Amino acid sequence: MKGSLCRDCHSEHQGRDGDILGFNRESFQHRFTDFELRDRHREVECASCHLPEKAYREASPRCVDCHGEDDAHGGRLGDDCATCHVERGFSETKFEHASTGFALEGAHARVDCRLCHAGDRYEGTPTECRACHATNDAHGGDFGPNCARCHAPEGWDQPVFDHAAETRFALTHRHAEAKCSACHSGTFGREKLKTRCAACHSPDDIHRGRNGSDCASCHSERGWDRVTFDHEKETTFSLRGSHAELACQGCHQRNPREEDLSGACIDCHASDDAHADTEGRDCGQCHNESGWRKRLRFDHDITRFPLLGLHAVALCESCHTSMRFRDADPSCIGCHASDDPHEKKLGENCGRCHNPNGWSLWRFDHGRDTDFPLQGSHDGLNCLACHTRPSPGAVSQASDCATCHDFDDIHSGGFGRDCGRCHHEGGWSDVRIDQR
Repeated sequence: MKGSLCRDCHSEHQGRDGDILGFNRESFQHRFTDFELRDRHREVECASCHLPEKAYREASPRCVDCHGEDDAHGGRLGDDCATCHVERGFSETKFEHASTGFALEGAHARVDCRLCHAGDRYEGTPTECRACHATNDAHGGDFGPNCARCHAPEGWDQPVFDHAAETRFALTHRHAEAKCSACHSGTFGREKLKTRCAACHSPDDIHRGRNGSDCASCHSERGWDRVTFDHEKETTFSLRGSHAELACQGCHQRNPREEDLSGACIDCHASDDAHADTEGRDCGQCHNESGWRKRLRFDHDITRFPLLGLHAVALCESCHTSMRFRDADPSCIGCHASDDPHEKKLGENCGRCHNPNGWSLWRFDHGRDTDFPLQGSHDGLNCLACHTRPSPGAVSQASDCATCHDFDDIHSGGFGRDCGRCHHEGGWSDVRIDQR
């Protein structure tokens, strides 16, 4: 506190018992001394540095005078802790390691000093990789003392080794993702690996060597399922549609190069032939490679039953119940016996009255096709109201009134069989008797 006046800190005399010092630890400004308190120094008690048997001004500002007893380096690095440490705590250092000629980068910057500087010996520490890493050298010294030739300081799994430049085998795709040990069994420096595919892949060769040792002739380094084999160029069978999505074993159940398939559909599809070999061996006559049900090529018009109206959108199995297409019954009743509301009373040829576009679309004209035009109440009646008897062939129905109205004749036949003599077809109450 050189250059300061006593009265800056002390008051005038206050009698014999007055406190001339008037020292207040809370308000005292340590910055007016030659040792300003910062960070951790501000947190310690005064008595930690100012011993009771000495005056305050006699406290030494040198680090070693307070920290000599807890000096982790045992005095070997001098008495000025501030050369490396900051007042926020001993664990935080400001030492510039790059000034030693060995900059700390990557994983080196995160390790504790003692891992390299054993026994707190800092001077003369060797900078060769192996000086520290000899104990965990996965290669057993086969590649020499300079780990940096292949590895980056960020970590062992960050290689800088240029496999393409240093060897004759560039690593691409799945090879680049594999660990070194997947191919190099551990004796990197002493072994010279063969670059043939089979040298590494013979244990997982699903072809068991029958296709040779060059996997690349069919497969890509992107993965086993990425094949480079050109089926169209190398064979007479182009892969299209669903065939292109199949695994090789879908057709080649044995070894592809040893097995000579004929290319006939039935060679692969005999087991799932819904027609049980009744439609020949060439599925392509009716089906295409997109799928069994997609875009059938078969032209039904060349058969004895062209598909018209709703028949054209019906599923094949709706009529061809056995999938033996040639034995399907072409008659209407062959398919519609179960949904014939007339129960065969109007014959077996639905087409005489109905249109293939739908049951409700009629082509039968009662006035044109019979001698009994439907008029008045007769028009709109259900066919079965009059046609009550089975009629397997042509419909033959008597047209006299009593044939249908015998059961509801209130005259009990007293006026004959011709209701039309007195009644109109508009209804029973509409009579035409001349009462004069």
